[in-house]
Amino acid sequence: MKYYLAPLEGVTTYIYRNAYDECFYSMDKYFTPFIVPHQNKTFNSRELNDILPEHNKGLVTIPQILTNNSSDFIRLAKELKDFGYTEVNLNLGCPSGTVVSKGKGSGFLAKQEQLDKFLYEIFEQSEVAISVKTRIGKESPDEFYKLIEIFNKYNMEELIIHPRVQTDFYKNTPNLSVFSDAISLSKNRLCYNGDIFTKTSYETFYAQFPMIDTMMLGRGIIANPGLVNQIEHGTFIDKVNLRKFHDRIYMDYINIMSGDRNVLFKMKELWFYMIHLFSNHEKYAKKIKKSEKLMDYEKAVNSLFEEQELVVR
Repeated sequence: MKYYLAPLEGVTTYIYRNAYDECFYSMDKYFTPFIVPHQNKTFNSRELNDILPEHNKGLVTIPQILTNNSSDFIRLAKELKDFGYTEVNLNLGCPSGTVVSKGKGSGFLAKQEQLDKFLYEIFEQSEVAISVKTRIGKESPDEFYKLIEIFNKYNMEELIIHPRVQTDFYKNTPNLSVFSDAISLSKNRLCYNGDIFTKTSYETFYAQFPMIDTMMLGRGIIANPGLVNQIEHGTFIDKVNLRKFHDRIYMDYINIMSGDRNVLFKMKELWFYMIHLFSNHEKYAKKIKKSEKLMDYEKAVNSLFEEQELVVR
C-alpha cells in the first residue's frame, strides 16, 4: 500500500510534514493545504514558505490548488513548475461553506458543464501532471455517475476519491457502494480517502477493496501519527517518539513565529486531534486550551506526558 498525507488547512504545514516524516512512517506523497491564486501576486508568505523546495527536502510534496478559473490554475501550475514541481493537485473536495458558495472545491461539482470546460482547458495547457481530489457530488451520490464520465475524458495522474457529498461534510459514513462503482467505471488510477482512523478500519476497507493500492490519510494521521506504523508493522505509538514529534513542531513554530499567541494557536489546533491519544485527558485538554503563555502551555503538556499513558491499541 502507498500512503499519502491529506492536506488539512492550518495543520499539515511544512513544519508538520517535516516533523512527521522524521518521527513516523514516511508518506509516499505529502499534499499541501490548498493554495488560492491571487490577482496581484504569486504567493502570500504562508503559501511561499509551504512550497519552497528548501522547506520540503526529501519529501515528495504535491501542491494543491483551489480555483474554478482555468487561467489562474494554469498560471499557478506554471509558477509551481518553476519551483521544480512536476505534479499539482486540483481540490474538488473542500466542503467549507465559504469555499462552496464561490463555486470552488466540492461546490464546483454541481456545475458540471463548467467543470468539464475547466478540466479540458487545464489538461490541454498544463505543463505538469495533474491529480484530482474529489467528493462524489454536492448533494446526491447520484451526481457521481455524470462526474466520472467527465473525469474519464482526462488523463489524470490519479483520481483521489473521498466518497461523501459536500453536504455530508464529515458526517455520516463514506459511501463505499459508490466507491465500488468508481473502481469499475474509472479510467484513471484511484486513491481512496475517508475515515481510516484505526488498523481495524484499514483492514475492513482492504478486505473489501484489495485491488486499491493507494490510500490518503488525513484526520486519522493527525489524531494518531503512529497509525501507518501500526498498520504496516504492528507497532504502537510510544510517548518518547510522540514527545519528540511534538517538541520539533513546537520549537519550529517558536522559531518562525512572533508572540506566544500565534504559536499557541498552532499547537492547540494540533492537540484538538491528538489529545485523545492519552488516558484521562480531559483536564489536561482544558489546561492546554486555556494557556495564554508558552510557560503555561509547556507546564500542561509536561504534566500530560508525565502523568498519563497512551491508550491507542
